[in-house]
Amino acid sequence: MILRPFQPSDLPTLSEIDRSCFSPGIAYSREELASFIGHRSSSTWVAEAGGEVVGFVVASRQPARVGHIITIDVVDAWRRRGVGSALMDAAESWARKAKLGLMYLETAENNLEAQCFYEARGYRKVDKVDRYYSNSLAAWVMVKRLK
Repeated sequence: MILRPFQPSDLPTLSEIDRSCFSPGIAYSREELASFIGHRSSSTWVAEAGGEVVGFVVASRQPARVGHIITIDVVDAWRRRGVGSALMDAAESWARKAKLGLMYLETAENNLEAQCFYEARGYRKVDKVDRYYSNSLAAWVMVKRLK
């Protein structure tokens, strides 16, 4: 597996992966995803294996030296094989190089697998946001201090 920067030709594939990873109301539309990826403060890394995209992460720099994981998506067949960890490593390394002191993300309150993954990486739940997603599901805001 390799990590590489996003290329515009990746957008249809990334949008398809996002819709396969998240239910309606949580998954982004292609337009939303393109907007996040294209924002001047964002960076996107793509994981490839055998010439096939198997995951990606979009992170952005927020004011006050804070980083935000907008989304991290891994194709189901590639989960628990180090793809998510490699993508998070890339985003956190980028944040450290940018001298960001904090990284945060949101995850659905019922996504226990993701919560465990993030907690194992040092993220902690700091706030629950009711009706965060358009399907009315609540989200946990999880935060990690970067060193």
